[in-house]
Amino acid sequence: MATFYADACKLIGVNPAESEKKLAAEAAVEYVNDGMVIGLGTGSTAAYAVVKIGERVKEGLHITATSSSLATEQLARGLNIPLLEFSGISRLDLAIDGADEIDPQLRAVKGGGGALFREKILAAASDRMICIADPSKLVERLGKAKLPVEVLPFAAAFVEKSLGDLCTRVAVRQSGSGSRFVTDQGNCIFDMHFDEPYDPLELATALKTIPGVIEHGLFLSEIDMLIVAHGDKVAKINRQGML
Repeated sequence: MATFYADACKLIGVNPAESEKKLAAEAAVEYVNDGMVIGLGTGSTAAYAVVKIGERVKEGLHITATSSSLATEQLARGLNIPLLEFSGISRLDLAIDGADEIDPQLRAVKGGGGALFREKILAAASDRMICIADPSKLVERLGKAKLPVEVLPFAAAFVEKSLGDLCTRVAVRQSGSGSRFVTDQGNCIFDMHFDEPYDPLELATALKTIPGVIEHGLFLSEIDMLIVAHGDKVAKINRQGML
């Protein structure tokens, strides 16, 4: 399977030496069993889980999956993972995804890859959501990472002004070519930056009151388990504490 893994890494453009991300992802995929419907996350850490699932499918695992982004869908198809359109799915057995930062209460900021809206829908539909991370994503309080907010383009200027009242700085996300980033739903993303930690629940409530905000990247209750790898060790933490 070494060749399979190396080839898959080329598909997603990641460095196989990122051992902690890979280790956490593989530990999460151990919870995937025959017959499950799986939600696949987006981002470099989640990609390792997709690769591992593809490896297990090649070995004979029988599952179906749905993806949180077009990029993940392309990766999964390249690994021959059976896919379903989420529009026809009412529930998932399990979702596996990464995070931009996560606190001890398993409250997280997600959406660095621009897929926060679909990621939140998959998380809400899942019986269980596992977040995978390396130690750099662990924080005592949220506020270190930028907080993405998906916005209806019609309301862009109004929402940008409203978001600016809630953070230190707000910036429209740009693509690699320098043009405005567009989500898979055709929306734009504004990234909120903070100089100090914030109250996640208070901020989430405020964001939901702004007309034009489609979704924000605060995942406050969706995550059931965190799997974090440090060196060659793996820790599994659920809402009741260490496992």
